[in-house]
Amino acid sequence: MKMQVKGILSVLFLFLVLDGFSQDGSAGIQAATTNLVTYFAVGVTLMYAIGAVLGLVGAVKVYQKWSHGDHDTSKVAASWFGSCIFLVIVATVLKSFFGV
Repeated sequence: MKMQVKGILSVLFLFLVLDGFSQDGSAGIQAATTNLVTYFAVGVTLMYAIGAVLGLVGAVKVYQKWSHGDHDTSKVAASWFGSCIFLVIVATVLKSFFGV
């Protein structure tokens, strides 16, 4: 019987201690929002950087095809240019959609 009482008292004490360590819910949500906004800004900058690198790689590939006289140069140029524009537009739309 004494073991059961000790067990119940320990569980109650544990709940009292955990309640003392809990924080306000709105403060936790505000901290999470602040962290998410900083990570999102870094992600948008990363998307812009990837778009710039893709633009440079695409320009080199298009120049190589054009200098070799390939017939599908315009198709390759359009696809590389489209992928760069897509990354920039997606980053801008996401930035404006989330209000960052």
